[in-house]
Amino acid sequence: MCGIAGIMYKDSRSTGLAPIGAELIKMLETMVHRGHDSAGVTIAGEELDSDLLIRIWADESAPAEETIARAKETVISEGGAIVSADARDSYLRLTANYEGDVPRLAEALLQTPGVVLHSIGEASEVIKDVGTPAVMDERHGISRLSGTHGVGHVRMATESKVDISHAHPFWAYPFTDVTVVHNGQLTNYHGMKRDFESRGHVFQTENDSELIAVYLADKLAGGAELDSALEASLDDLDGTFTYLVSTRDGMGYAKDRWSAKPLVLMETGSVVALASEEIALRSVFTEELDRTEPQEHEVMTWSA
Repeated sequence: MCGIAGIMYKDSRSTGLAPIGAELIKMLETMVHRGHDSAGVTIAGEELDSDLLIRIWADESAPAEETIARAKETVISEGGAIVSADARDSYLRLTANYEGDVPRLAEALLQTPGVVLHSIGEASEVIKDVGTPAVMDERHGISRLSGTHGVGHVRMATESKVDISHAHPFWAYPFTDVTVVHNGQLTNYHGMKRDFESRGHVFQTENDSELIAVYLADKLAGGAELDSALEASLDDLDGTFTYLVSTRDGMGYAKDRWSAKPLVLMETGSVVALASEEIALRSVFTEELDRTEPQEHEVMTWSA
């Protein structure tokens, strides 16, 4: 059992950025009973003074300082110009100007010893950690981050191990700004993973949820629009699942044919919010809610 949440302000590009970080933390904290092994968020629609925002975690194979230094060297060697680099414990938040091929840069970083690549975005970042949302917020200052939209996750591990890499969200490598949070289990994970790996796709974990991100990346690479990729996933992915996807310009969800994993939706003229439980919506919106529950075999997307 896990908890997912998403929120998007439809007109924030004209009215100003919203406190997405603080609101996601509130929503996730109300659902910590659904999972306290790890937590994570995507903050999207950020205003950057650079081309790319790169989020990296240094694994335990070497001292974090050495891995972070190697990651910076990789970005520079690939033609990037570092604008800022904020290293905190084993995490690196790096902004850079870069005119090259993002998949090539991502591959170079993945080949850098000790580097775990959480995301590359033009207007978004993935932040995830072990522990509760409150602990994650204390470590990373998520409540201070503003944007147009975002998604979040609290995890109770049922199959793969508990560590930072297996936490959600998962980035749809190598597409900038496409990330996924998921509640459910995919029963055709192993077969689909072998197929994707045979075609050159990269997996960084043994978490079945990562397959959804890779699946969407494959569809987008083939020219599919996000709507059609979500629609196709309902038939191609097997199991019980509800997932949210965040892109550069919007957000969406997909719900399997069994509708076994809960999702509650609230939408007004200016904002849309989704969560596994209504209590998460009420943590942010205290007025009377006009809410619905998306049904089986259903997808929907919104643009910020």
